[in-house]
Amino acid sequence: MARHTLLIDADDTLWENNIFFEKTIEHFVTQLEHLGYTREYIRHILNETEKRNIRQHGYGVRSFRRSLEETYMKLAGNAARRELMQEIARLAIELEATPPHIMDGVPETLAYLAKHHRLILLTKGEPAEQAAKVERSGLQPYFDAIEIVLEKDAGVYERMVEQFKIVKTHGWMVGNSPRSDINPALQTGLNAVFIPHTDTWHLEHAELESGTGKLLILTSFRDLREHF
Repeated sequence: MARHTLLIDADDTLWENNIFFEKTIEHFVTQLEHLGYTREYIRHILNETEKRNIRQHGYGVRSFRRSLEETYMKLAGNAARRELMQEIARLAIELEATPPHIMDGVPETLAYLAKHHRLILLTKGEPAEQAAKVERSGLQPYFDAIEIVLEKDAGVYERMVEQFKIVKTHGWMVGNSPRSDINPALQTGLNAVFIPHTDTWHLEHAELESGTGKLLILTSFRDLREHF
């Protein structure tokens, strides 16, 4: 069997991530209901605030906390209470301390793949926060390299190809996000494995686009063993 290079996403591919953010958001929205806005409207303001903050401050819990605080201040105005700001701080600390919840079948699948192929972890986010997650996951021994980037776009994939001397026909990006994992990798000429997650973050949703590479759609990470 040919040796491939698999670039593998982390959040919501190797471990659960977005479900914990969603749980925090649900709690936050409930705390704000007394202000008289609908849950949908509170969520809409938070989504818009998050988009803006990601452009300025990147990903991660700190940027998320800033979005919660700004959403609260915007909706509460002069009625803002210090207790709720403290509650937001508590929620953010709790979120950052949540250990990675490794998905079913991941460790044994990585152990199998690492014997036959070169594995590179490619994750985006706040560098220190992501590095801590990777370390706590205990999965780093399976990877030849760990790359933490601020955004995943075609330019990043081109850099990965160059840096790791990846032969595009034998290079694959594995992940759950059409916007960050699949489409830009295919645009670059790499192949991609899309493993949909029911709770993929709404900002990562996009229509799957075609590229020059092959696209494989699997239902679980474990299924990689049948193809590699």
